[in-house]
Amino acid sequence: MNRTSIIRYTDHVPADLRRSWAAAGHYPDQDLYSLFRGHVRRAPQAPAVLDAEGTVSYGELDRTARRLAAGLAQLGVGPGDVVAVQLPNARLACAVDLAVAAVGAIVLPFPLGRGDRDAVSLLRRSEAVVVITVADHHGYPCAERIRKHADALPMLRAVVVAGDGVTGPPGCVPIEALFAATSDEFAPREIDPDGPARILVTSGSEAEPKMVVYSHNALAGGRGVMMAGLHRGTPASMRNLFLVPLASAFGSSGTPVTLATLGGTLVLRPAFDAAATLRTIADTRPTHLLGVPTMLRMLLDCPGLPDADLGSLQAAVLGGSALDLDTARRAEELLGCTVVSLYGSADGVSCNSGLGRYDGTVGRPDPAVADIRVVGQDGAELAAGATGEVVARGPMSPMSYLNSAELDSTLRTADGWTRTGDLGLIDDRGRLRIVGRRKDVVIRGGLNISPAEVESVLITHPAVRDVACVAVADPLYGERVCACVATSAELSLAEITAHLAAAGMEPRKFPERLVLLAALPLSAAGKVDRQALRVLAANEGSDATR
Repeated sequence: MNRTSIIRYTDHVPADLRRSWAAAGHYPDQDLYSLFRGHVRRAPQAPAVLDAEGTVSYGELDRTARRLAAGLAQLGVGPGDVVAVQLPNARLACAVDLAVAAVGAIVLPFPLGRGDRDAVSLLRRSEAVVVITVADHHGYPCAERIRKHADALPMLRAVVVAGDGVTGPPGCVPIEALFAATSDEFAPREIDPDGPARILVTSGSEAEPKMVVYSHNALAGGRGVMMAGLHRGTPASMRNLFLVPLASAFGSSGTPVTLATLGGTLVLRPAFDAAATLRTIADTRPTHLLGVPTMLRMLLDCPGLPDADLGSLQAAVLGGSALDLDTARRAEELLGCTVVSLYGSADGVSCNSGLGRYDGTVGRPDPAVADIRVVGQDGAELAAGATGEVVARGPMSPMSYLNSAELDSTLRTADGWTRTGDLGLIDDRGRLRIVGRRKDVVIRGGLNISPAEVESVLITHPAVRDVACVAVADPLYGERVCACVATSAELSLAEITAHLAAAGMEPRKFPERLVLLAALPLSAAGKVDRQALRVLAANEGSDATR
């Protein structure tokens, strides 16, 4: 018997404000699948996705999506249900996204490489009814591990395994079983464009990833306006090479925006490799690269760069962590295109430096995307040049945090503003400059790592008395995690990472430096002095120091 979800989707932006944005033309006021179908009718032969298998047209992608939608409906998936998706960057991920939207369900994408802890947490808290994943990812048995935790996931009806000819472990459903015989077997539902469409996953200072609910309008409207503003030409001529996973928050500008909203083309490869990316640019002629600064630095250092054909590029759009001016200048010179610094998060904020020359700011806020203010501790807006917390509200604002009244009350105001926890100022030219973070997050190559999550597992090691994880600067990744451990044992970095691996944590979150101490230093207020630890880690941290 299928259990009924107890999750209710509340929109913390007033309904009359949403309607005013629609009246102003900031919202298309259609659901994502209907928008996509409009592009199919106008240009069925236009290229939708260029992946490792070749090119798939809008018409072909739609037929695949409709067959999958019929299969999902046969599993009982319908409006309000959550379908979790863990797939590599390829046409199938796009088709699944569209199929979930077509049946009125909500897609919860999360990248491959997340360990058991994150996957189970996301599936449990979202009450996902179906998860679509792969049998194996670099030796990690994704479907088998999720199936193993089925008893802890009472809402889960099916684990679907993707891959040609792959049946998966016992108890899993091969994705071929979902495909209806023809696309004619599916009739799309009528869907409220202000209703939930997608759950974006973000990790901040909390021990569990946050999940943020977006409506169809917020994705197609606010995020769509942002993307369209970065292109010289018609929206349909935009050809976006996503170097980040489509399942990431940054990647939400892939299928919902590039395809469904703009009618453009997605260029996808299953994993990032600098040399392969240069070849892909030459072969597929993208107009835009979308990635994180670490990826850009790898491209700039690639030996094949001087001979690469990069003439199609209009812009390299970088998000996930701060972009320094030296890297931007090198990229402008060597890539021959504009470098755009994108400030944003799944929590509901977006601003970018635009198609002019990068000047170290993240540009002027666009109210058609997100109105951004800098406020003091009392919530009052500050004058130009004053530093305070960045808050945002606009057409791209999400509905709420999923099933978390605590986060909604802490990070959203009664009238729909999002408190970002970032510190910034708006200069006398109206441009936003980010100057720091209140949130205690380590950003490694665009990946947000929660120190609290890592600490919560390390403290269970029998030789660890106390632990605090801090960021150390790194020229390639921006930051790396250093674990500062209070212990009397001779622990090694390999031992603590083995402990994390045994607990199911993904390797990208592992500390890469270790400081061993007799005790953690305390501040005058009696709390762990993280600033002192940052200094210690920068000066002394290596494989292990005392």
